Amino acid sequence: MTEFHLLDEPSTSDLAAKVAQAWRDFAGALAEALPSLPAESELFLTVDPTAYGTGDVVYSVGVQVGADGTLSALAVGNGLLPEGYRLDRAAVAAMIALGWAPPGVIAGSRDHFGQTAVPAEADQLAVVVTRTLRDVYGAPHPAFVVYGARDKDEETITLNGLGTARHESTLELSEADLEVAGDEDDGLELGERVKTVVAALLKTTPEELTVDQDGDIGIRSGSAMVFVKVRSEPPLVDVFSPLLTEVEPSEQLFARLSDLTNRMPIGRLYLTNGTVWASVPVMGRRFQATHLVLAIQVMTGLADELDDRLQGEFGGKRFFSEGDKPALNGPDARTGMYL
Repeated sequence: MTEFHLLDEPSTSDLAAKVAQAWRDFAGALAEALPSLPAESELFLTVDPTAYGTGDVVYSVGVQVGADGTLSALAVGNGLLPEGYRLDRAAVAAMIALGWAPPGVIAGSRDHFGQTAVPAEADQLAVVVTRTLRDVYGAPHPAFVVYGARDKDEETITLNGLGTARHESTLELSEADLEVAGDEDDGLELGERVKTVVAALLKTTPEELTVDQDGDIGIRSGSAMVFVKVRSEPPLVDVFSPLLTEVEPSEQLFARLSDLTNRMPIGRLYLTNGTVWASVPVMGRRFQATHLVLAIQVMTGLADELDDRLQGEFGGKRFFSEGDKPALNGPDARTGMYL
């Protein structure tokens, strides 16, 4: 896969580097997918409003393939956005700098920004679309992007995936198979709804979930363990992971956890009783199944990545790794690390 270098990528922390790499992977996968789409088909990419907190407001980019293979991209403009969610002058300027023609300039674009490219320019278009979703529309991670593709007969086109972006079928799962889990008027307790969501995500049944004596649902992710806990007062679902145990507290460790927390799209990292924890909360009131699905997806990837990196710097033990060594010392302590 082609390595894509997006401009102005953060590189000052492990987590920032991880997010930047996720966007590179997304751009690379998109560049491979665009030329493979059949004539008269369409690919759409949407910042998931239910997960990102924009309500019914939709920021999206669509790419249509002409009969001759020409790629025509359309991006949502202010004419389709309600007041309070419209692009400001800086955002509009950023769109123009990325090569988008203003709404209405390209035939048929109407209230969309427009851009065209030939198949040989798919790499450049993929970077433009990626930067639009990330830098202009504000998606903090590809996991907040939902995608799907249709042919000229409106039949679904199967793609090999776009990095960590979510296929539209994940929304169908939440709206159909998980409908009961998101309905607060059906009489189900929050805990039952949560079990329904997790079981569907893991392709199992609520009865077969791994539940410990505290009532926490356990999910393994590489060398990490992620737990889902339902709290009643206030109604809250906590998706958390013990990244490292037997860690010695230090100013350097607290500074690193604070820095990583500030750079996280959602959630926090903290130290208590010698254990480094990661946590992403989901509100129990007006519970949304998609919010929990996203929190679990983010946490499983984050936990399996950060436990390795933090262990290399500060020692301690990972959840599923035997023989972990103490932290490195000396000038080479951070060899191989982003920081």
